[in-house]
Amino acid sequence: MKKISVLVAVFLALMASTVFAASSVERQRAEIDRLHDKTLERLYEKYPAAERVLQESYAYATLSNSGVKILLFGSAHGRGEAINNETGEKIYLRMGEISAGLGIGATEYDLVFIIADKEAWDSFIIGKTRFGASAEAAASDGSVGGVVEGAEYVAKGVWVYQMTTKGLSLEATLNGIKIYADKKLNE
Repeated sequence: MKKISVLVAVFLALMASTVFAASSVERQRAEIDRLHDKTLERLYEKYPAAERVLQESYAYATLSNSGVKILLFGSAHGRGEAINNETGEKIYLRMGEISAGLGIGATEYDLVFIIADKEAWDSFIIGKTRFGASAEAAASDGSVGGVVEGAEYVAKGVWVYQMTTKGLSLEATLNGIKIYADKKLNE
């Protein structure tokens, strides 16, 4: 009888943890969806033409991030979602960044990526896209047409808008950014 009671207790504990994990996943998804909507609102307010650019692109992604830079080293992390306009697919994302170079500060910022085609989408979603530096204020956009005002060209078929939401940072750095699908939230 004691063994059955222990087994029932273990079973109930496992069930409770599964329900808690499921509700936690739903809460995280809802929070990311909320951050996604706020990021797009800020983007459209700052760059009204961006709404058309995102709607006409193959896909796009939003990431809300926070980062810290102290003297020679810094890091940032974030989460967001990617929307494929062609297929309707939504993928929850994570981001990690490590930076080296002189600087100091702490910031919260949003990134909105414009993804031009299937090749760029596939590379972006599996975390293969490598981001290069660019100082352009506007990037030529061969797939969507015209110029993506305010966005920077960062990789083949990928442009990004960056908007600082809080904080101050002064830095000159080299960054290593990794964006990848969040396995837990995409189950």
